[in-house]
Amino acid sequence: MTRIDWKNLGFDAYRTRTVVRSCFRNGEWSAPEATEEFSFTFDPFSQVLHYAISCFEGLKAFRHKDGSVALFRPDRNAARMRMTANYLGMPCPDEDMFIRMCEECVKKNLEFLPPYGYGASMYVRPLLIGIHPQMQLVPYPEALFAVMCAPVGSYYGESMKSCAAVIPGNYDRAAPKGSGRYKIGANYAATFMPYKIAHEQGYTELLYLNSSTREYIDEFGSSNFFAIQGNKYITPLSDSVLPSITNLTLQEVAADLGMDVEKRPVRLEELGSFEEAAGCGTAVVITPLSHVDVKPVLEEPFVGKSFRFFPDGEVGPVSRKLYARITSIQNGEAEDIHGWCHFI
Repeated sequence: MTRIDWKNLGFDAYRTRTVVRSCFRNGEWSAPEATEEFSFTFDPFSQVLHYAISCFEGLKAFRHKDGSVALFRPDRNAARMRMTANYLGMPCPDEDMFIRMCEECVKKNLEFLPPYGYGASMYVRPLLIGIHPQMQLVPYPEALFAVMCAPVGSYYGESMKSCAAVIPGNYDRAAPKGSGRYKIGANYAATFMPYKIAHEQGYTELLYLNSSTREYIDEFGSSNFFAIQGNKYITPLSDSVLPSITNLTLQEVAADLGMDVEKRPVRLEELGSFEEAAGCGTAVVITPLSHVDVKPVLEEPFVGKSFRFFPDGEVGPVSRKLYARITSIQNGEAEDIHGWCHFI
């Protein structure tokens, strides 16, 4: 095996040894199979290729200070995948099967699990796709469930850094009463081009508003939104927002730290009253914002409003405190009073 530079891991599709998979046919799941074959074979008329019948999850495994290995809140990921699968009309593994296959994937790839102390982890990606060949627009109970993983590093290296975000006036993330709150692949496909444009202009993140009135903050293209105002942790309440497990965890951590948690509609103009604002998700935990620009047309030069929180790179004290708390639990450095760590 190639020696891994644990200090300089990025976040990408790093090739590991084993994928764990199971197929649902004729009303039942096959016995999970661990394979070193990194390819899937299915009919070119499969639902996933034509109608994007696909959903996924993302969670992490950590090597703790005492050498033990734990998945972080896999039961929540199992529940969210079932919610998404139900929306798509797909069969879905139950919680026990979901967690067992995640455990098996980590065990079979332990050599790729970063050691304690590098700020790195194992990103676990469960994937559920429709594989029945068909042309009709109706769900069919045939699916492939697979779990793969990759070692990933900290987005920030030695320290967190704030970044710029932009609110694009001519792009929406999700339609009212649409699929925004489900973790389906198609939701992410629509963000690729606006992300490309935003990155070329120096922005790291896209922050979307609600599509119906464009008065309220929904979420980023990759993660949930939260803000700090005094002793309040504020995050949007919206039917179009993905129920982020990291956001849920941060809300509970904020409450543990004595903060008031408000989950409510957040108006765009409130950005001017927040002391800190950030994105949150499994990959980065917290993405602090230096500022948010509002551009009527993303492709054109900036002429809209700008909300500033910190100079580029600087991070607020509450974001640092929340990040330190959640990562210390994930790495086994702090007491896990909520039982979030699932030991393998």
